[in-house]
Amino acid sequence: QVQLVESGGGLVQPGGSLRLSCAAAGRTFSRYDMGWFRQAPGKEREFVASINWNGYSTYYADSVKGRFTISRDNAKNTVYLQMNSLKPEDTAVYYCAGGVVVGTRSRGDEYAYWGQGTQVTVSS
Repeated sequence: QVQLVESGGGLVQPGGSLRLSCAAAGRTFSRYDMGWFRQAPGKEREFVASINWNGYSTYYADSVKGRFTISRDNAKNTVYLQMNSLKPEDTAVYYCAGGVVVGTRSRGDEYAYWGQGTQVTVSS
């Protein structure tokens, strides 16, 4: 069992940056692949980025490629999402997810554990 808690969201101007963190409680964090998803009002949840258990493999949605970076620190039981060059369309609740998944790790239904989400608002 893993409990996930996101932090780092907030209000930022277009072009700005934020770093989201997802802290995991549990001794098995390093075994799990991790992902970030987001959901904007009135829209379905969408994949943002994923990272495999040892950090060697990452995957990004086309909409964030080159602007966002996912990373993890297994010693700190934490996964990060560095978001640069933010756009208004990045506004959403961001969720981290964990599990043992295959492929690009972009399907939400493959993840067993979810955080409660953190709001990111990009607006001038």
